[in-house]
Amino acid sequence: MFDAIVISKEDDQQSVALRQIAKEDLPEGDVLVEVAWSTLNYKDALAITGAAPVVRSFPMVPGIDLSGIVRESADPRYNPGDRVVLNGWGVGEKHWGGLARFARLKGDWLVALPDGVSLRQAMEIGTAGYTAQLCVSALLKAGLTPEAGEVLVTGAAGGVGSVAVALLAAKGFTVCAVTGRAEEEAYLKSLGASEILPREEFAGKPRPLDKERFAGAVDVAGSTVLANVISKMKYRGLVAACGLAAGMDLPSSVAPFILRGVSLLGVDSVMVPRNERIDAWAALAKDLDMSKLAAIAHEMALEDVIAEAPKFLEGKIRGRVVVPLNVALAE
Repeated sequence: MFDAIVISKEDDQQSVALRQIAKEDLPEGDVLVEVAWSTLNYKDALAITGAAPVVRSFPMVPGIDLSGIVRESADPRYNPGDRVVLNGWGVGEKHWGGLARFARLKGDWLVALPDGVSLRQAMEIGTAGYTAQLCVSALLKAGLTPEAGEVLVTGAAGGVGSVAVALLAAKGFTVCAVTGRAEEEAYLKSLGASEILPREEFAGKPRPLDKERFAGAVDVAGSTVLANVISKMKYRGLVAACGLAAGMDLPSSVAPFILRGVSLLGVDSVMVPRNERIDAWAALAKDLDMSKLAAIAHEMALEDVIAEAPKFLEGKIRGRVVVPLNVALAE
């Protein structure tokens, strides 16, 4: 028996508790992973609190990502003892996730952890950092270069934003970080941000076209924030959009797209093909300064996750939250 966070629903009432489950309770899958680390993400917070209908079947173990050691495998690509990482694929929504000591998963969902990245570091990066890498890769593939001008990152003190700032700065970009928490200025500058911009500058009613300033952007907010970002892009500016923390709407205009040639690049992290995931993790292992992860991430015990989850929805969580599931495997 081992501890797991379990979300249940009865008579349309959702409940969540720390419970004991057994390996025999785990859903079907061809690889059994002993989880070393998981995380608490924004989507996990939505699932745990019930603030949005994230969970598709009940009961459910949340946790959209995990790192750990393969213990049993019917998939020839994996052997007992292999280090693996998982992000997305509906895990924690439709299939039991990482906030438990063991997880039974499909081999197609797993990626072998690159050398030089520890199991803990894999979750300090996590889905948020992996999403940030997908955004940066999309911008670079579309032709963005440091010489083009400043790059903007919204929600910069959060998980995606923090890693995006660090990755872009490491690539030589001048990064402007947007946050609603002025007290995070020193933290963001330690990651490589050159300037801190208040969220209020992006919260008002957007103009169809604002003053041209930014060559590129990573946006985690959506809604009015994204609309303001788009209006401030330079000619042929590039915006990678990956989140909806401010809302799912987009009160924008076609003007930036047809008069300035701005490109809006949609970035999904949940269903990305496995080969692209492998490339993303290889790029993180190569480009991300792992020493910065200590500032980005902090640890939270499994028994504290349920009580702390609402803080995510209140914008009170900085960076990444990592959750140890097996101290003996922790690196």
